[in-house]
Amino acid sequence: MLQGKIKGIFLIFITTLSLLILAGCSSSNQSGKTIKVGICGANDPELERVAKIVKKEGINIKIVEFSDYSQPNTALAQGEIDMNDFQTYTFQSDWNKKHKTNIVSIGETVIAPMSLFSKKITSLSQLKKSDKVAIPNDVTNEGRALQLLESAGLIKLDGSKIPNLHDITENKVGIKLSSLDAGQTAKSLDDVTAACVNSGVASDAKLNPKNAVYREKITAKSKPYVNILSTNAKDKDNPAFKKIVKAYHTKEVANLISTKFHGYESPAWNYKVLQ
Repeated sequence: MLQGKIKGIFLIFITTLSLLILAGCSSSNQSGKTIKVGICGANDPELERVAKIVKKEGINIKIVEFSDYSQPNTALAQGEIDMNDFQTYTFQSDWNKKHKTNIVSIGETVIAPMSLFSKKITSLSQLKKSDKVAIPNDVTNEGRALQLLESAGLIKLDGSKIPNLHDITENKVGIKLSSLDAGQTAKSLDDVTAACVNSGVASDAKLNPKNAVYREKITAKSKPYVNILSTNAKDKDNPAFKKIVKAYHTKEVANLISTKFHGYESPAWNYKVLQ
């Protein structure tokens, strides 16, 4: 009978040990899970630095590159990626309304002024009647580009929160606006007089912000155009995702942004004028 009790205790010990080992493996797999983060383009040094920071905590980030602005949210909603790092508050809101998705912001990243670039002119005064100016064709970036052109004194708008081409009340110079995908605006510079280009697209195209014909001014009204980290609403409280946001909001990453972009992009989480 004693032998039987010993066998029973031994079996309980083995079973408990096995469960602990399995639990340990499960915990290890959890912490070592690869988190796919989508970006638009091929240049995101901030996220690359964040990936190095969180790797020390067992979080592996895989950066997934997309070629245009319609892809990262589609991939996120379909579960092909876990997060994305490419859009603004306004873009996300418009996307959710149009596509019936539930994508949410979990942290701010940078504020990146849109700029007017050209290979043919160096000042606004050189623009003349019938000159072609390319602008992004998605709702939010189109509106932002039109507001950029208005602040440059080239057109007037009717005051709509997110303007479109129909909201132009005056075209002072007589420029012709050409709409195309935001990711193609920099590539259009050989074919148009000027183009309104998002900073990420400009960076990928190696356009020097110091050579921009005109740059967007950052004010409190720029808040809707702050770039954000996004995920599906069901994952907004994911502990690993929160650690990624925390890593982004560090002095190390802020210094990288300042050094890499020389003021062209600024850390949005501590940009006082946007508060």
